[in-house]
Amino acid sequence: MTTAEHRFQRLARDLLTDPAVTEGTAFGSTPGLRVGGKIFAMLGRDGKLVVKLPKPRVDELVESGTGTRFDPRHDGRVMREWVTVPARHGRLWEQLASDALQFVGPSPRHPSR
Repeated sequence: MTTAEHRFQRLARDLLTDPAVTEGTAFGSTPGLRVGGKIFAMLGRDGKLVVKLPKPRVDELVESGTGTRFDPRHDGRVMREWVTVPARHGRLWEQLASDALQFVGPSPRHPSR
């Protein structure tokens, strides 16, 4: 098991203490975390954390060099609210996954999410 896989397992274990969070696969067969049936975090095949965040936060992470826009089809069509963060920025993974959970999960301001 790689360092990235270990790190993802640790953050998943912590987030799964929330009864609203479930574990399964994301796009394809990659390990993923869901809330309300919606994916909010996954481990990409390349060992990078992939999280769903507000577009301005994704833009900030990309501009700082911390992450790249998620391109699941590898054809240049990126998903604007998804970012990939490599293991070298692993110290940020837990916070980013928590932020993604808050963004995707139901909240008083976004009951339909």
